[in-house]
Amino acid sequence: MTDIITNKLSEAFTPESIAVIDESHLHEGHAGHRPGGETHFRVHIVSQAFEGKSRIDRHRMINALLAPELEGSIHALAIKAYAPGEAGA
Repeated sequence: MTDIITNKLSEAFTPESIAVIDESHLHEGHAGHRPGGETHFRVHIVSQAFEGKSRIDRHRMINALLAPELEGSIHALAIKAYAPGEAGA
């Protein structure tokens, strides 16, 4: 799943940097966790595609792209999306 998320985000947003971290092991015993993991992810992405967009718009762009995965096996997705040069980028 990490590779699927990374590939989809890379193809859609041509990021300067991207990190997709499977944090499922941190959520064992919590809602949405399944044996084998791949349910809880954190994304950190820097892309020119986010220039001039609000935080909410950036999240919507990513959530729309990953809608099939979010409707299926992904229970939670934490997003940090920045344009180049922004704090945190």
